[in-house]
Amino acid sequence: MAKYEDYKRSAEFISEKIGARRPEVVIIAGSGLDTIGEKIDNPVKIKYGEIPGFPTSTVSYQKGELWCGEIEGKTVLLMNGRFHFYEGWDMNKIVYPIYVFKLMGIDKIIVSNASGAINRDFSVGQITAVYDHIKLCAESPVRGENIPELGKRFFEMQSVYDKEYIKIAKECAKELGFELKDAVYAYMTGPQYETTAEIKMLKTLGADVVGMSTVPEMIAASHCGMRGLCISVCTNMAAGISDENPDEDEVVVNARKARDHFVNLIVNVLKRI
Repeated sequence: MAKYEDYKRSAEFISEKIGARRPEVVIIAGSGLDTIGEKIDNPVKIKYGEIPGFPTSTVSYQKGELWCGEIEGKTVLLMNGRFHFYEGWDMNKIVYPIYVFKLMGIDKIIVSNASGAINRDFSVGQITAVYDHIKLCAESPVRGENIPELGKRFFEMQSVYDKEYIKIAKECAKELGFELKDAVYAYMTGPQYETTAEIKMLKTLGADVVGMSTVPEMIAASHCGMRGLCISVCTNMAAGISDENPDEDEVVVNARKARDHFVNLIVNVLKRI
């Protein structure tokens, strides 16, 4: 398990690489949503494998790089590729970057993901603002010895999805000509897609969308006092909601179809937070 000194060493390495830049916001790009990187001016790109303590991304279509640069004059860090439980990483390793970013002085995070739609009012391509989540996986990214410099041992989870940020995102979406719907995100560890019975259960519990990421990072963000926004793009209908079976290629293709709305939304949100 990582120690405070490990996080500090990683933070110092990144800070040295990016020079005088001082990032204000970190963005985590979900599957097929990395085109937000095209909006970054003069990015410094660091491969995850170069950063002390960082895991490496094994998902084939994720670059596995940390980018630093400006979007509309605001300095951001972009995680171009993230880490998942299904890749074999321990939960504390999945969220390792979050604590590194906190030590760099970043207190705002925008997390994105591709999800399966459970809510029948949603369709493929629907962009949602996650306002709560359901986590049925027993493992927690903050299990084990607490590091007081990073956060309290016990902490609340009711404000992790920042209400003000959600309001701003909805206003931005309306100005861009589309509706940003509210969603409860159900976290399933994967890599297998859910069964029809599991989706029925999640629907009964109140979930609108389902996916295999995001929740560990948002727990860590809450632990260390970051303000967070989560944007989820419905890239397929969940098992049993339609006659089609979920498919990885479909997820990436449909995420990229929604990229213009997604990218414009994130750019406009960044201007206001």
